Amino acid sequence: MDEPLRGVGRTALGVARMRAAEHRREDRLFADPFAEAFAAAGPPAVPGTAGAMRDMMVLQVIIRTRFYDDYFLDAAASGIRQVVLLAAGLDTRAFRLDWPDGVRLFEVDLPDVLAFKDATLAGAEPRCGRTVVAADLREDWAGRLPAAGFDPSRPTAWLVEGLLIYLSEDDAAALLDGIGEASAPGSRLATEDGTGTTWLIDLARTHPEQFPAGALWKGGLGEESASWLEEHGWRVEQHSLSDAAASYGRSAPGSGSPRGFLIAERPR
Repeated sequence: MDEPLRGVGRTALGVARMRAAEHRREDRLFADPFAEAFAAAGPPAVPGTAGAMRDMMVLQVIIRTRFYDDYFLDAAASGIRQVVLLAAGLDTRAFRLDWPDGVRLFEVDLPDVLAFKDATLAGAEPRCGRTVVAADLREDWAGRLPAAGFDPSRPTAWLVEGLLIYLSEDDAAALLDGIGEASAPGSRLATEDGTGTTWLIDLARTHPEQFPAGALWKGGLGEESASWLEEHGWRVEQHSLSDAAASYGRSAPGSGSPRGFLIAERPR
């Protein structure tokens, strides 16, 4: 496949490479045996130099992967059986998590990303019902979900992983509005906390050689992420990166304001 991924799609490949490296560790926080296949099938990695910025971003990816794994398993244990991954990228949770019976998982992303993913995972069996929905999240993605079998009357566990920082404030608000309109009472949402986004973007611009993908960042809702969700009917919990990392036996950077995570619930 010639140049299968560009732009944000290449960042998904970079994230898969980080997951593959974590999978190889003896003290790994999660198992992702599929990540190495993406690394082998994709174009060569964009070189980056070692440094504090890159180390912090790798830690963020590893901790958020485990944190969102736990989020989904907790949601499923509570009875939620409908899952939606927006900008699913090269996520492999449909294939690697121990889902209970009856879970239906929807992956929404651009057609070329999903085509590359399915070609690479050909022959792998998902561990839940899996439906891919090709859509541009800047357009009417929500209108395509019901046609694919999504039921807006059922509680849903949503994940927006690693995306909002790449969007403008207006685009991030529009995306979250779409999620809210499709969320029945009892639905949940997980995403990154915007606290520290301005600091992080400034750091990325100062050290572009360490994390080239930072050039694509626009900031999303930034510091207002949690308050925006609360003002739009969600009950929000904030989890710092350092606390999450410590709970998994990893150390977070001691300086700066790296982002944490938000888990929101639509009250019943």
